[in-house]
Amino acid sequence: MNIGVIGSGNIGANAAKLFAAAGHRVAVSNSRGPETLGELVRGIGPNARAATVEEAAGFGDVVMEAIPFGLYESLPAGGLAGKIFVTASNYYPGRDGEIDHDGLASSELVQRHLPGARVVKAFNTIYYERLRDNGRPDAPLEDREVVFVAGDDGEAKRVVSGLIEEIGFAPVDTGTLAGSRRQEPGSPIYNVPMGPEKAREMLAEMG
Repeated sequence: MNIGVIGSGNIGANAAKLFAAAGHRVAVSNSRGPETLGELVRGIGPNARAATVEEAAGFGDVVMEAIPFGLYESLPAGGLAGKIFVTASNYYPGRDGEIDHDGLASSELVQRHLPGARVVKAFNTIYYERLRDNGRPDAPLEDREVVFVAGDDGEAKRVVSGLIEEIGFAPVDTGTLAGSRRQEPGSPIYNVPMGPEKAREMLAEMG
């Protein structure tokens, strides 16, 4: 599979490494340009290449963003139409400024900006060091750390869940994009390592 990654910080870089190690072809991009990504791409290996944001969007069958949420309107809506799009960003007012969510979850704002994309919220609740270190592809799913997934497109969620399993984690579905509030900062499940059984228990308690 071809995977575009927009954002080369801690989450984006480590996700790109894991996807490439699982055998996928990865195009990594950031706001500074492909010339700044040489060291990262060399470290990932032959399955990775540097790209512009627009190139990464066009390249990926799946495209993932891991950028500050306040920059979500910079995502290329035209280039992402029809794509499975993973949003891993979180809203922090102190960093991103005050953003009127109009009563929506953060992922719903991303979907509104990308009306043609098949948006899935994932990878936003796991600290980058755990993403880097805790994948266990050979372990049973119930023995793995959870990565939460939300979305309105069932097939898109299945594809993203499959990628999560390939890199050694256990996907747990939190529901729709509107329901993805349950995996935003401040939630009881945000940035808390747990297995699938505990995750399902906590989601049930949250309602």
